[in-house]
Amino acid sequence: MENKVQEILEKQVLTVVKAVEDKIDDEIAALDRLDTDDIEVLRERRLQQMKKMAEKRSRWIALGHGDYSEIPSEKDFFTVVKASDRVVCHFYRENWPCKVMDKHLSILSKQHIETRFVKINAEKSPFLSEKLKIVVLPTLALIKNTKVDDYVVGFDELGGTDGFSTDELEERLAKSKVIFFEGESSHNSSKSTRRSVRQSTNPDSSDSE
Repeated sequence: MENKVQEILEKQVLTVVKAVEDKIDDEIAALDRLDTDDIEVLRERRLQQMKKMAEKRSRWIALGHGDYSEIPSEKDFFTVVKASDRVVCHFYRENWPCKVMDKHLSILSKQHIETRFVKINAEKSPFLSEKLKIVVLPTLALIKNTKVDDYVVGFDELGGTDGFSTDELEERLAKSKVIFFEGESSHNSSKSTRRSVRQSTNPDSSDSE
């Protein structure tokens, strides 16, 4: 009986190996069939892709992407939102929890140039705060194509304390697709040494207006 099982397992392994070898052979054959013209077409296509990405990056930088800046007035909020496809807007007040959020957003703004990262003083923006139902601070409004698509309210989704890592916030933003994310931290922070602004013993990490 054992010999029969072993024989079946060996046949299955051989089948898998053969399938992998066939796939590799097909890919090698496809490369071999490429002539000079094909290679030139591929090179030109790649160059065009790189050119488009460079143009996008230049446009993003011109709009203020790559930096974490403050919106001076409510009117400017609408200008920012209309100019960029993806915006993370931090509604803040002058307190510790909001300063913690500032530090993480400052890091992410440089890593995710595809998204505009800004903040606005909620107390000086009564119209926006009421319109967007901002109650707890800090609150992140996650905006896509001029519409508020999601919110990160306080630190509840980030472990409930101000000791959360930049990775954790990055993953939360990626969940709402307001940043591009490939599954690993874009700022090369190891999971075992996750970056946090401060390890807090205070469980009351968010602030309400």
